[in-house]
Amino acid sequence: MNALTPATTTPPGEPRMNTPGELSRRRYLVLAICCASMIVVVMDISIVNVALPAIRRDLHASVSGLQWTVDAYTLVLAGFLLLAGSTADRAGRRRVFQIGLAAFGLGSLLCSLAPSIGWLIAARALQAVGGTMLNPVAMAITASTFTDPAERARAIGVFGSVSGLALALGPILGGALVDGLGWRSIFWVNVPIVAAAIVCTALFVPESRAGRARRPDPVGQGLVIVVLGTLTYAIIESRELGWTSPLILTLLAVAALATVALLGYEPRRADPLLELRLFRSVPFSSAILMALFALCAFNAFLFVTTQYLQDVRGLPALAAGLCMLPVGLPVLLLSPLTGRMVGTRGPRLPLLTAGTALALGGAASLWLGPATPLAAVLAICLLYGIFLGTVNPPITNTAVSGMPRSMAGLATSLASAGRQTGTTLGVAVSGAIAGPSLAGGAAAYSSAEHGVWWLVLALGAGILALGLLSTGRRAQATAGRAAALFEELDQGAHPAAPARGAPAPGAGH
Repeated sequence: MNALTPATTTPPGEPRMNTPGELSRRRYLVLAICCASMIVVVMDISIVNVALPAIRRDLHASVSGLQWTVDAYTLVLAGFLLLAGSTADRAGRRRVFQIGLAAFGLGSLLCSLAPSIGWLIAARALQAVGGTMLNPVAMAITASTFTDPAERARAIGVFGSVSGLALALGPILGGALVDGLGWRSIFWVNVPIVAAAIVCTALFVPESRAGRARRPDPVGQGLVIVVLGTLTYAIIESRELGWTSPLILTLLAVAALATVALLGYEPRRADPLLELRLFRSVPFSSAILMALFALCAFNAFLFVTTQYLQDVRGLPALAAGLCMLPVGLPVLLLSPLTGRMVGTRGPRLPLLTAGTALALGGAASLWLGPATPLAAVLAICLLYGIFLGTVNPPITNTAVSGMPRSMAGLATSLASAGRQTGTTLGVAVSGAIAGPSLAGGAAAYSSAEHGVWWLVLALGAGILALGLLSTGRRAQATAGRAAALFEELDQGAHPAAPARGAPAPGAGH
């Protein structure tokens, strides 16, 4: 078995790589293919934000319609990432990856042709179905390709860095495309990239699977979708209906009941979709929370700021996108350094830096107004760039480090689900807070933004606290115990599913 295909058998016709030089080149080529596919998925989260004013004018969309243009994408991503990761571990990561590329490309094409906001939202959902098969699967392919712990940390650092860079540069590229070719062009560009990635995947990415196949969990998958869907719908529509509306209260109650049902049902399964035993690892649990906090904060900033720059300050789309350069440049400079630092010295310093920068960014944003000097706006954006440049590599590495390779797909899916859930909630909450004031003029919108900035400040403080908690010796010991548990299960000690009403092994701990 070669280093590229742990816990798998190489299919007939798979290229053999015998020399160290060939192995090294092939590994980094696989990493490049995974990064390229991930760029289009992540960039589509942020690139759309700068196009929202143009979409609103062209398709006569409401604020909630704009929120759903972003959240239909991230909601489907969050809801189906766990299914995609576990399916890829079972059916083959390369196969699922190729299907995801094809679905994403088709969804992008349909987005560019959408005649109304409803069609655009539906096409975004199809895009996201493909996206669910790309990010976590690409990360699992990367984790299984680089078997040396130090190499794996550096590779995951590159993966996380490119992810952050794509998120930050999306508004800049989007602004240029919207001003030059119209908003539909932001979807056209995905099609040739995806086509090239499909060909390269077939040629260069070896197939890999988990050593032990996990059984499907349709009930768990349904409950995850119900929780995320009802919660997001309630937050977005609360601005129109009010929090005391019977519909909103019913949706929140359904979300709460589905959460309780999920937490009660999953420990009873031998192969649950939501593997709660992973959360015995304090670093892993903290990584999921930090991913949620980080992407919630950044996408709240992005959703509010792109509209602030265009609708409050009157900047064209390209100028608004260029104002995001202070976000993108630190990501470009800091992410590779952060990835190396995580590989050599651990994640604590980058996490503390990220939490501090985010909290300071939220506090400084409280001073933003219609007449704030543009230099001050750019300086505040720089804080968000420092945050984004230092937060992704340590979170990504923490989520998968110490976990056995058979759990790579599920672990990375949970980390990605945390990110996408954070993205969904960030857009939904910031839209609910600031969206209603958009029609009231520049002063009203600037004032309403304050609620968003207080939220960002609190999330930065949360990342700071979790960064301290998750990097201590006691936390690392919990990660070792969790990994040992799954190694035992992989070696044949996996128990049968407990009888209904009986506690699952380890449940309740």
